[in-house]
Amino acid sequence: MHNVKEISNDLYYLGGNDRRLALFESAFPIPRGVSYNSYLLKDEKTALFDTVDAAVCDLFLENLAEALGGRKLDYLVVHHMEPDHSASFLRVVESYPEVTVVTNKKVAAMLGNFFPFDGSKVLVVNEGETLSLGKRTLTFLFAPMVHWPEVMMTYIPEEKTLFSADAFGTFGALGGSIFADEVHFERDFLDDARRYYFNIVGKYGVQVQNVLKKAAGADIARICPLHGPVWREPAGIAWLLGKYNVWSKYEPEESGVAVFYTSVYGHTQNAAEILAAEIAKRGVFTAVYDVSAHHVSEMLAEAFRYSHVVFATTTYNNGIFISMENFLNDLKAHAYRNRKYALVENGSWSPLAGTYMQDIIKEWKDMTQIGEKVTVLSSVKEETAARLKALGEAIAEDVKNQSKGG
Repeated sequence: MHNVKEISNDLYYLGGNDRRLALFESAFPIPRGVSYNSYLLKDEKTALFDTVDAAVCDLFLENLAEALGGRKLDYLVVHHMEPDHSASFLRVVESYPEVTVVTNKKVAAMLGNFFPFDGSKVLVVNEGETLSLGKRTLTFLFAPMVHWPEVMMTYIPEEKTLFSADAFGTFGALGGSIFADEVHFERDFLDDARRYYFNIVGKYGVQVQNVLKKAAGADIARICPLHGPVWREPAGIAWLLGKYNVWSKYEPEESGVAVFYTSVYGHTQNAAEILAAEIAKRGVFTAVYDVSAHHVSEMLAEAFRYSHVVFATTTYNNGIFISMENFLNDLKAHAYRNRKYALVENGSWSPLAGTYMQDIIKEWKDMTQIGEKVTVLSSVKEETAARLKALGEAIAEDVKNQSKGG
């Protein structure tokens, strides 16, 4: 049964939720599910903005037929070819054979890669071009590498509405409301939005900055992303754009310390917690993560969230413990940078993990080490504890000075 939601006069939400999918893109846990968003605008001509994942295709097609109310579908605008947004493309084209597909040159090529589609009814548009639906005008804005090379967006000046593709999206299924101002977004969605951004889009900060510059030149009163709630409240939109501005410039979102450790028999964990306790005792927020137990997508988002990080790990097979090495390489792959960091290593006969961690970190941009690495020989002794506490004090003071602008 259809479940169409009205966004504004003549603009409809046609998407659906998947609460059973365990891993988004077979990589990222989504215990709260995910939404797949699609939108229909009815004017003198009708325009559908993107389709949905195959998981909710049947509901989507019912929603589309209901929202059209017997009218023909004139245009299908394809912003992004990832299958969670394009998997239903062929069924739409087959159901509405007179539809004209509106997209850019790169998407048009990808359509033939994904589907048995000859491209005979494709209107290829360029950056800044417009298409009139009657009372409303579609303006096309390209957003390459946010986060695929073919991505574009559509802005409707008469509605002050931006269809933003994967930008400004989030993990998490939608409930009864589709609007950000009708949910507790900061409480219930912000962590998912941050994790979504840094794991999926975050490597492309420069490209996101380019999109934000384009957005700054438009009067935006509504943002319709392909995942997550619709934004329509001015303060909320400004807040969201502010988050993206900070995230895409690789600036810390919050002052604080994330301590990441791996430990085989508990001794490196002990060292990490002694250090974290010393930092927290001095009034600085500290979070501690077992790298072998937490999912890497969560830790990556938290590493970008805070101003300072600590990496503490065991020397294993004459190198870095494997889960820590994988985590560091994942940070590198996502262009991690612009943070203060400290290192703790452990080893019973040849403690080398700190040296190898440093070899990885030195390839990152704008990283500043606080203090010297602390070496633990098998277990924490009084002398080692003293050095850990001294390092904790130095980290805490640096966080405080940075917060003051010092």
